[in-house]
Amino acid sequence: MKLATWNINSLKVRLPQVLDWLETSPVDALCLQELKLTDDKFPLDAFTEAGYQAAWLGQKTYNGVAIISKTAGIDVQRNIPGFDDHQQRIIAITLPSPAGDVRVISAYCPNGQAVGSDKYEYKLKWFEALRGWLRDELQRYPRLAILGDYNVAPKDEDVHDPAKWVGDVLVSEPERAAFNALLALGLTDAFREFEQADKAFTWWDYRRFAFRRNAGLRIDHVLLSDALRSYCAACIIDKSPRANEQPSDHAPVVAILDFNRP
Repeated sequence: MKLATWNINSLKVRLPQVLDWLETSPVDALCLQELKLTDDKFPLDAFTEAGYQAAWLGQKTYNGVAIISKTAGIDVQRNIPGFDDHQQRIIAITLPSPAGDVRVISAYCPNGQAVGSDKYEYKLKWFEALRGWLRDELQRYPRLAILGDYNVAPKDEDVHDPAKWVGDVLVSEPERAAFNALLALGLTDAFREFEQADKAFTWWDYRRFAFRRNAGLRIDHVLLSDALRSYCAACIIDKSPRANEQPSDHAPVVAILDFNRP
């Protein structure tokens, strides 16, 4: 079972790139973030023609999440229950697997704008609400994967130049603590389960030739519950779409679950 996440930074603009990637890199579920389109503009027909199902939650201009899957998902949940929020950031579905149902969540976590800002405080409150909901979800769905753009680089090794980022959003200690609080629920950062190359990033600014210089951050993650961790055979960052013409500023992250592993 292949699970992937990709902040596409406008599905309207980059739908052909998503379809091309799915053709060359087929997955069982692709979690998308930053659709930047309303529900009625979602290109369901294009995904259907490619052999996929979809569940989505759109928003004009900003945010928006989707899960593109080979099998239709059930038990669809949109946004965090009980958390009053007009921003569309969470969608969850349940998919079958040889090991039993797997809960798949696509998450677009807030950016936070700047440390100490109102948007930063919203980000921390959002993470707190996410943690409370995930605690309950893990009780209902022990096989759970939450994939997305977390807008947090968990450690200095996930930052191209930590000294330049000191005191900035995405790397502040409260944000990292919020990320670690998710791991404390019994979730694992799948990418760090394997030996990886140094300076492995998932996001590069469009400015200052950041991608060419590999001046990036690792802020897109696949978190797996303990019940899925043992099945994880690999987790990779696919940098190739970032080299496209008019690319997203993020690259896909793919986790492979092998249910035949002992």
